[in-house]
Order: sequence, then structure tokens, then C-alpha cells
Amino acid sequence: MDKLKAMETFVAVAQRGSLAAAARAEGVVPAIIGRRLDALEEHLGVKLLLRTTRRLTLTPEGSAFLDDCQRLLAELAQAEANVSAGGHSVRGHLRITAPAGFGRRRVAPVVPLFRARYPEVTVSLNLSDRLVDLVAEGYDCAVRVGDLPDSSLVSVRLADNRRRVVAAPEYLRRRGVPQTPHDLLHHDCLILSSEASQTRGWAFSVPDGGGRRKVIHLRPRGPLDCSDGQVLYEWCLAGLGLAWRSTWEVQADLDAGRLVSVLDDYAAPPNGVYAVFPSGRHLPRRVRAWVDFLKDHYGQGRSNS
Repeated sequence: MDKLKAMETFVAVAQRGSLAAAARAEGVVPAIIGRRLDALEEHLGVKLLLRTTRRLTLTPEGSAFLDDCQRLLAELAQAEANVSAGGHSVRGHLRITAPAGFGRRRVAPVVPLFRARYPEVTVSLNLSDRLVDLVAEGYDCAVRVGDLPDSSLVSVRLADNRRRVVAAPEYLRRRGVPQTPHDLLHHDCLILSSEASQTRGWAFSVPDGGGRRKVIHLRPRGPLDCSDGQVLYEWCLAGLGLAWRSTWEVQADLDAGRLVSVLDDYAAPPNGVYAVFPSGRHLPRRVRAWVDFLKDHYGQGRSNS
């Protein structure tokens, strides 16, 4: 058994969700993919995937092994790139995506700086609050804010991200100040619509009854929702309701008194800003250069693959 090929096959199947999709990507028949997986599972002595006619599901052992495979393949690709004849040349076209609001303020200004360092790279930047499927839609890398959904993608933490519940002073005078997270059920909350990436709701830290605190997620409701976070921010400034926004977006408004932060005693611990990209043995140098550039720019690079 070619262990490296078996690992690559396992990662490809986990990422694409089926033997057939992995086979199409490699240009072989699904039976070959199946034989490689069978050999790998026999070699390891554990079941990595539960296979039915409709879907594939990672076992707990498979999920842990997938993380290790992704890391090892990425490190091998980097080692190969470092010693290859053209290893010091960063070129090609880079397709990246980011949430609309964060992308406008924190990613778009960085792109020209990146190109100044790597002038042989061209860049396409997509800004959308929709959770883009990197593999299916052909993107090299995404910058994502907040809790990451379970996936087979590799992620690198770039910075902390803290969210706060905010409202315009006029709204709070009219409707009152919520004292606990559950008071939000009686307020107008401005919600990022379900088609966007914020799927778990608003996070809060509350007492657990045993002297500690726990994080809960609430899905408050309101008369207005939108798939664009910038619109929610503008509605909040206009006094139309409470919004759950990142500090980087609202700090200037808080300092100027245009917005007021509420429920600060229940603020959840910060989540993260991440660079996310598909795993693979041959990670293009332009992608590695972009991720390393972001790590340097944000000043905090902790890997969470």
C-alpha cells in the first residue's frame, strides 16, 4: 500500500463527500478509491468512514486521523515547495472570499499590500456573507469570522474577534435596556438571515448554577433580517433595533456615543478570525504566501486545523 496516496485519497473523499466525486477529481474509477480506503483501514485496524449508498460519515477515529493527514500533507507540500527549482517564485491567480463587512474594512485594504510584495500574483476577492463552498466553487482561501462549522478544511487563526450587543441611544430610550440575554425575546433584534454564515445565533456567557459560567446560543427574533451585515449595522445606527456586531465594526460608534453596548456582563469569550483553505499535498505557494501574509498582518498566527 502506498501510504501517502492512501492518505491523499482519504482526505479527498472526506472533503468531497463521496467516492465518486474523489474519483472524478483524480480521473479514476470509484472502485480504485474504494480499494485504497479498504487497504488503509485494514492497515490501521480501524474504521475511518461509515459508508452507505447515500452518504459517507467520518467515525471519531476517522475525524482525528483526517486532522493529522491534513496537517502532514500540508507540511509535506510546503517542504517540497521550499526545495523545488521554482520554490521561491510566487505567482498565479489567487481567488479569495471573505464576509462582506469584514472584507470591506479588513481584507480589501490588505490585498494591494500583498500584491506589492508579490507582483506576479493576481487576485480576485469575493465579498459575501454566504458560506462559500471553497472546493465546489473553486476558491483558494476564505477569511472567516466567528465559530467555524465542522469541515475537512484547514484553518489558521489570525486574530481574536469579540462580539457585542449594541443599539442606538434612541432605541434604548424608547424600548428600555435589556438586563439579561433572555430579555432579547421582548426586543426588536436585527438578525443576519439564515442563508448567511451566522448559523448558531448570538452567544452569551451565563452562570451555570455551580459557580462557573457556560456559553449559550440564542436565536432572538425581530421584524427585520438581512443577509448583509452592513445593512444590519446601518439599521442599528438608525435606531431600528439591537444588533450583535463585532467590536472592530462598532468601536468608533461606541466611542462617539452613536451606539451603546448592552449585556456586557454576559459577553461570550472571543471567537476568531480565520484563514480557511482546502487541504492537499500540493498547496500552491500563492495560497501559502497569502496565509502567511495575513498571519503577519494580524499579528497572531495560531493554527487550528
